[in-house]
Amino acid sequence: MYLACLYAENFRIFGAAPQKDGDRDASLSLEFGPATNVLVGENDSGKTAIIDAIRLCLLTTAADFYRITRDDFHVGPDGRAGAFKITCGFKDLTTEEQAVFLELLTTDDDGNVALYVTVKAELMDPLRPHRVAVTTRTGRDGQGPALDGAARELLKATYLRPLRDAEAELRSGRGSRLSQILAGYPAMRAQGEDDFDEESDSASTLVGILRRAEHHISDNDAVAAARNDINTGYLQKFSIGSDVLRGEIGVAGDATLARALERLELTLFAGTGEWTRHGLGYNNALFMAAELLLGNSAFAPLLLIEEPEAHLHPQLQTRIMDLLRDRAGAAKTAGTPPVQVILTTHSPNLASAIPVEHLTLVARGSTFRLAPGLTCLDEGDYAFLTRFLDVTKANLFFARSVAIVEGDAEAIVLPALAQAVGRSFSECGVSVVDVGGVGLFRYSRIFQREGEQIPVAVACIRDRDLVPAGTSEEMRKKLKCSAEMTQQEIDKHVAGLKEEDSGHVRTFVSDHWTLEYDLAAASWTMATLMHQAVRAAIASKTTWPTADKLADLDRSAREEVTKWRESNVSLDKAALDIYEPLRKGRGSKPIAAHHAARLLQTTSVTDGDLPPYLVAAFTYLCSEV
Repeated sequence: MYLACLYAENFRIFGAAPQKDGDRDASLSLEFGPATNVLVGENDSGKTAIIDAIRLCLLTTAADFYRITRDDFHVGPDGRAGAFKITCGFKDLTTEEQAVFLELLTTDDDGNVALYVTVKAELMDPLRPHRVAVTTRTGRDGQGPALDGAARELLKATYLRPLRDAEAELRSGRGSRLSQILAGYPAMRAQGEDDFDEESDSASTLVGILRRAEHHISDNDAVAAARNDINTGYLQKFSIGSDVLRGEIGVAGDATLARALERLELTLFAGTGEWTRHGLGYNNALFMAAELLLGNSAFAPLLLIEEPEAHLHPQLQTRIMDLLRDRAGAAKTAGTPPVQVILTTHSPNLASAIPVEHLTLVARGSTFRLAPGLTCLDEGDYAFLTRFLDVTKANLFFARSVAIVEGDAEAIVLPALAQAVGRSFSECGVSVVDVGGVGLFRYSRIFQREGEQIPVAVACIRDRDLVPAGTSEEMRKKLKCSAEMTQQEIDKHVAGLKEEDSGHVRTFVSDHWTLEYDLAAASWTMATLMHQAVRAAIASKTTWPTADKLADLDRSAREEVTKWRESNVSLDKAALDIYEPLRKGRGSKPIAAHHAARLLQTTSVTDGDLPPYLVAAFTYLCSEV
């Protein structure tokens, strides 16, 4: 059995289910796979609320206590809700598991058996935030028998909180986290027996060893001398009448397995035979390794982790993800139930290290699983993304808007252009994803699905690739010329470039040819800037020019553009001359884009100076969908 679904109404960011037709469903309804489930999305989108809903419903093996307060109740247009409900559903129960939870099961009309745990909370007094009435029962609507303590113990999840102090968690002490972890480890069950034999002075279990140590400490000469001195020199003189006062010196606490485990601590040795203090990252990895011991539960072993990337460098993040995936799947071959993993992350490293089908995008209080059948991705898309969705591209899962572009040049210059006209990509939460001219729509289809659309604006920015009139055969190559086509043919060509648009995915096609040409042809301001950038790119092909050399190149380019204008050279003709070195390979497009971005820092640009298709794309990316 595994946690297959989670429902929540009026809990934090998640609102109510629709009361009548036409109402928006603001509640949470999320399905999980039996192995690894990764929740991705920007801050305050609902990822932590999902984890806390599971914690509240199932409880956790840690000694922490989740206290429901007024802040856990959803605030909507009509004010704060007075009650909330959370339901966790377990499915695929084996015959043995059905026998254990027999009286608590729910059977649907098709004969499928499931175990539902439902928590209902009601705010008793709005002025006293901790006055909350809570009930925990079974059944999809919480109308079944109450969940007793024994059953709840079997369903507890293991939870790793964010910003955890791994070093403190692994120290010894009363009620230490390490002692709780080890107490749940199957091999420790037999260690609670006291097998200390005083005559043979032998012991093998932890409790027996502790009793043996207490015995020897009590018989130590120095301890005995101090004890006798206290008794004869002081306590006997305090006696009144027949009272006999006598003291003993021994090990604090009783000889139980819990006390034995509380004396243990876990430290890290890395590369040396001696202990030394390690950084937060390695201690965090050590703590996760210890927590994974609790994945040996016989029923529904569930591991909840918030931000496993905390304090870990990228390579170690990948190793941790590999470990979690192995732990979630490899156990099947060993005959033990695999550990189900549900984690949240803000790390593109982790998001790129796991197949897309295991991801759930959480955006603005809604969840969108990316499993096959739920998106517009086909089998080939999933295989493609598994190979090519790297760290730099995976930042699209955390963006408010996504610009998908065809090359390095666009990825470099578009943010600078947007910044220059007052639409900062960073302020608007826009991620730029360079797909290198292939797979443009393989990435955009991540955000396309039937039904409710993912509230992320996706702009695919691409070249029209129709050369204008007056283009030489050498520059034209195999492209069609727009001057030789009818308007209907041009419209059909452009429509073909946009044929996969749907939902919040829109394609913005250049107005004429390519980005560089269209920028140069948009206005004389941009023609001057692009001419300077291209001249600098040509000079940068062999040796990077000095600041003085760049200043000379910029001045020379400005003077040439001025001569063109004085000679009444058309802007289209000037754009062809500016773009020619890039088209013929005498200069690098990414380097030209770099210089254009440099020049934009000191050049005043308005929307009227840019190609209309870029203005439309920037406007869309920086708006709410």
